[in-house]
Amino acid sequence: MHNRIHIKNATIVNEGRRFVGSVVLDDDRIEEVLEGRDALPTLPADEVIDAEGCFVLPGVIDDHVHFRDPGLTQKADFDSESRAAAAGGVTTVLDMPNTLPPAVTLERIEEKRAIAAQRCHVNYGFFLGASKENAATLSKINPRIVAGIKLYMGSSTGSLQVEEDDALLTIFEQSRLPIMVHCEDTPTIMANLRACKAQHGDDPDVCFHPIIRSEEACYKSTSQAIRLAKRTGARLHVAHLTTARELELFEPNDGQITAEACLPHLVFTDADYKRLGTRIKCNPAIKTEADRAALRAALTDGRICCVGTDHAPHTITDKMGGAAKAASGMPFVQFSLVAMLELVDEGVLTIERLVELMCHQPAKLFAIENRGFLRPGHMADIVIVRPDSPWTVTPNRILSKCNWSPVEGKTYRWRVESTFVNGFLIYNNGQITNDNFRGRSITYLH
Repeated sequence: MHNRIHIKNATIVNEGRRFVGSVVLDDDRIEEVLEGRDALPTLPADEVIDAEGCFVLPGVIDDHVHFRDPGLTQKADFDSESRAAAAGGVTTVLDMPNTLPPAVTLERIEEKRAIAAQRCHVNYGFFLGASKENAATLSKINPRIVAGIKLYMGSSTGSLQVEEDDALLTIFEQSRLPIMVHCEDTPTIMANLRACKAQHGDDPDVCFHPIIRSEEACYKSTSQAIRLAKRTGARLHVAHLTTARELELFEPNDGQITAEACLPHLVFTDADYKRLGTRIKCNPAIKTEADRAALRAALTDGRICCVGTDHAPHTITDKMGGAAKAASGMPFVQFSLVAMLELVDEGVLTIERLVELMCHQPAKLFAIENRGFLRPGHMADIVIVRPDSPWTVTPNRILSKCNWSPVEGKTYRWRVESTFVNGFLIYNNGQITNDNFRGRSITYLH
């Protein structure tokens, strides 16, 4: 049924500006963006939402999630994690290929797309995993149907780990799409692990995780990826930077070689292992306060291109153990926007820059069609957030299937009030509004 919605009197943040105005939705599209209080749309609306005191932003595009579907659905699935995304103001997710089976062929991508079409409440896209077996065929991938190529340069498992120099060179030479790289050097990590076990036993305390997965392991691998990109001209996007030293390798606003920061490395430091234990164990590891400060500074100087979550749920049982045995990864998609808005309040960045990093830049980086901006004709992916509305993360609020969060007990000042996906109000005042609504497979203009 045709539906027109007029969201008025909000502070709109879009394309480097903020102003009081209105956004008019016509079914699944944005029809008008109007400036001024009580601005009137060209045509009357079926529904008027007075968003006085709230901010209206483009829906967040999380370029880095692991929704675990298929094959690992005891941890998470498209239904549960897309509910969490919608509750966090995330309207589009790009899912990683390390599922079971791994998404290293277009047939596997289509299988995942079919699952998401049945289960996912927000919009979805996929990375194709690079492997030794598919390296020579990457140039044949249709750029309209995948977001990019995900490459694990070591420190992974199975067919998704690529370390051989000739295979890496072939991947960089063959890909016509952005190559998103997990950079950690396996020989360095294994040497560190052996030394740590020799001193502290077979499963050292998690506080040794950033010593095992060290600054040197990250820097060595990131340096190699950048050398390959410069040699081949490939479009490189380095995932989840964690160290100040790596940041020295990047130029501000570089059009070819870019970097992502992820929420765990922006909000935690190695001092938090004592308090949170393996709940914040992730790869690459959370490192020092100085590294976090450098990452935060890079949010505004052009060296960090976008912010994702690396949302990677595990059951709480999986997180038992120490640096060697506990699973790495944590859920974060439900709390990424409010966590970043806290950094706005702390003066780390402006809300305009937040929108650039979490909405505009992911859309531009992966050439996502008609999303990421509040523009007439674009898809109506919108989030309404309210400041000065404190709430506390408790287990009953967590929508991820794993039902735990590293930010349990945290009180946030900002609240996600409403999330619109393709013009549909999927989340409102703490509730998913329709269990039957599904997002759409996104398209690209690479």
